[in-house]
Amino acid sequence: MSGGTDSPKQRGAASGAKSSQRPKKAGGERNAAVDAQAAIVLQKGFLDDVIDGVQLGLLAIALICLIFIAVFGSSLPTIFPVARPVYDALGGVPELVRGIPEFVGYAREEFPGSLDEAAQLGAQLSAQLVAWLGELLHRLPYKECVLLFSWAMYLWETKLNIRQRDRLHEVRRPLAISSFISRQVYLEANAYGLDKSSLVLVKDAVGQVQTTLIIVYGLIPALWRAIGDLAEAQLGLGPEYEITHSVLFFVAAVAISTVLSLPFDLYSTFVVEKKHGFNKQTWGLFVSDAIKSLLLVVIFGAPLIALFLWIISKTGPQFYLYTWALLAAVQLLAIVIYPTLIQPLFNKFEPLPAGKLREAIEALASRLNFPLKKLYVVDGSKRSSHSNAYVFGFFKSKRIVIYDTLIEQCTTEEIVAVVGHELGHWKMSHVPRMLAMAQIQTFLIFFAFGCFIGEKAMYASFGMETTPVMLGFVFFQYLYEPLGSLLQFCGNVVSRINEFQADAFSKKLGYGKQLAACLIKLQIENKSTMNPDPLYSAYHYSHPPLVERLNALDNPHVAPKTE
Repeated sequence: MSGGTDSPKQRGAASGAKSSQRPKKAGGERNAAVDAQAAIVLQKGFLDDVIDGVQLGLLAIALICLIFIAVFGSSLPTIFPVARPVYDALGGVPELVRGIPEFVGYAREEFPGSLDEAAQLGAQLSAQLVAWLGELLHRLPYKECVLLFSWAMYLWETKLNIRQRDRLHEVRRPLAISSFISRQVYLEANAYGLDKSSLVLVKDAVGQVQTTLIIVYGLIPALWRAIGDLAEAQLGLGPEYEITHSVLFFVAAVAISTVLSLPFDLYSTFVVEKKHGFNKQTWGLFVSDAIKSLLLVVIFGAPLIALFLWIISKTGPQFYLYTWALLAAVQLLAIVIYPTLIQPLFNKFEPLPAGKLREAIEALASRLNFPLKKLYVVDGSKRSSHSNAYVFGFFKSKRIVIYDTLIEQCTTEEIVAVVGHELGHWKMSHVPRMLAMAQIQTFLIFFAFGCFIGEKAMYASFGMETTPVMLGFVFFQYLYEPLGSLLQFCGNVVSRINEFQADAFSKKLGYGKQLAACLIKLQIENKSTMNPDPLYSAYHYSHPPLVERLNALDNPHVAPKTE
């Protein structure tokens, strides 16, 4: 019988056996964790079943509608009188197309020989076009159009969200990212994306129901009348005080909107973000931020609304020129005061401490003749572990802001590469160009609003007997929504081109590898979607997906060339 103690050789063998078993155990635990994460990503719950059912239902409804249109055809305006303007407009398209050759022939024969005759012909055509548009605006079923546009946009964006959700249910990594993104990281990012997607789908559905109820039951005019009655009873302000009435309506609408969105904001912050390790906010900080945001909207928004309405009342049909100029000035002012006065209400800005990072950034700024005035680090970690860096300021007073989370997550050279990317935006004047595009869009909005501002048929369609400008603009925004989404998509296209160019600029500075490494780290740390649906990303993303940016850094011909 052997003794109770082991020999040194036996103890060494036993120790070696234990040490050889530990990695296997750890590896087994990791595999189990990955498999568990994969099961979460693959799992389709109640919301996914609802999505499948709704898609089948919508397909059936679409088929029924097509059959209905095919059977009843020209009888539709009689069955649905509200469809008469649309039917007439569509019915005139074939006649218009058939008349094009005749018009071209006439234009060749009768084309004016002088500038005066050309101007006269142009004036006649313009008058005819204005008359046609005026007739169309008088007959347009505004409420029904708003509901149609609203539901069309909702269904389109929901379809994109569903496509993205299908991508997020995938557990296999694309080959393009498998060399630097582990399966665990990929699955965690997809799980985070699925949770956000679920929240968005529910929030959008609730929002669409709210919008439909607001339009169908005339809740906007009801709120307007309630505010008016209250103002007259408590303050003695009659209908002639339209600007004051409008400001009170604006404050009430903002308060109601804040309350309605509060449950989703709470769930996003304290459930989704906390579950995935991003939220750092306390309840007190959340409430404080909400109150500050609401007060800022009221403090800045109410005077702006009053000034906006006053300008319209004083400038007549050309009001769009003056309101556009006002908003352009306000936007430029906001660029100045937001980082210096407003954002410090929410975050703490401190000068970046002296050291290797500061020296490297200052050297880069000097190399590019960038007029760096101040270099800040901001406590982004106070609320979230997401990271960022940006440049702001006008002319010779530029500032660079770096999130403390970025400093924690990346090396000095990688952070300098990110700053080089941001300076690329400055060097190639991306911000002024995007600002100019925004001004063009703003001008188009106000110009188009000028066509609707006095249209009594629009107000009557929503149940209004009077024509307050404030409500006219609210109704117009509903009508403008499809065009606004299209312009936003175009803006995203330009923004993605700018991002490629800024990446190429950083690479040209010698930071290509460092920028790529930092982009990968940020993608991992932020749990950003690694393999988004192409259509979804094209519509929603202002920045290119990671794989596209890395491919462009490796092969400059993939992305738009820089100047």
